[in-house]
Amino acid sequence: KSNGVADGGVHAIFVITGRQDAPGCNIAQFSFLPAGNPLTGQGGNPNIIFRIPTPVFGAGLIEAIPDSAILANQQANRILKSSLGISGHPNAILSGNVNRNGNDGTITRFGWKAQNKSLLLFAAEAYNVEMGITSELFPQERDETPSCNLTATPNNTLNFTTPATSATSNPAVISDIEGFANFMRMLAPPTPAPDTPTIANGRATFIKIGCAHCHTPSLNTGKMIASGSSTVPSAALSNQTAHLFSDLLVHHMGKGLADGITQGAAGPDEFRTAPLWGLGQRIFFLHDGRTSNLVEAIRGHKSRGSEANRVINQFNKLSTEEQQGIIDFLRAL
Repeated sequence: KSNGVADGGVHAIFVITGRQDAPGCNIAQFSFLPAGNPLTGQGGNPNIIFRIPTPVFGAGLIEAIPDSAILANQQANRILKSSLGISGHPNAILSGNVNRNGNDGTITRFGWKAQNKSLLLFAAEAYNVEMGITSELFPQERDETPSCNLTATPNNTLNFTTPATSATSNPAVISDIEGFANFMRMLAPPTPAPDTPTIANGRATFIKIGCAHCHTPSLNTGKMIASGSSTVPSAALSNQTAHLFSDLLVHHMGKGLADGITQGAAGPDEFRTAPLWGLGQRIFFLHDGRTSNLVEAIRGHKSRGSEANRVINQFNKLSTEEQQGIIDFLRAL
């Protein structure tokens, strides 16, 4: 805000002011000072945090996991989780309670803070918040300055006309956000590397010290998930085991990882447990991509107020060989 207090919101970096196809538009662009150290803010603006995108491989399987499976996993090993300080919950209307969508009461699960319910909503939010494109889910412009409203809204709608270049007489009615959601829905999850004794030992240590209480190795999708047909369940999405390594719950990750942003009811230091599948193919880690070092990323889970503190203490007590085993296991995902 103008008084220097973080407003907890997500803002666009760019505006259309100055574009040749936006004559007369004079929306003021936010004056973002360079971000500082993600932990201290030193060297830049302490109120700015940047994010890297959440991977969307296997997103259709995540969408197909029933609420009941997420809730059952939340209750599993509850006493042991509590002894480690782990008390995650889905992104809740009332923090600490089960995450409920404000409309139908079901669990939200997409985004860094599990703020979105479905892949369609996730796609529409990305179009609107990250690219400024309105849709039938987000029909109003974020800035309604009259001189800057140069096209009909929403920008992206169902298309009931037949493209002139189309070789078929069937109208292409699907919208961009629906096409993007379908694309994400059918992306296969990453394939892990073949097991080796080192990887197996690393997996066992990962589970032993408590990492798997949040990074749950697998959850099962529903028995009859429709995709492409309302009568024939999708074989690709139904009765599948999703090896995502996430409980899809929101956890307090402490001052060190806090981004100051509130989405849904997930507060400034709360994040959805990031799925780990495909980790071995990534370069940058944590929500802001602050490190490419996996050990640093693991240790970054520890700070004042984090639910992971006791687990990371156990990681720090491991021998160098045991820690390397966990890294080898994670790199194999």
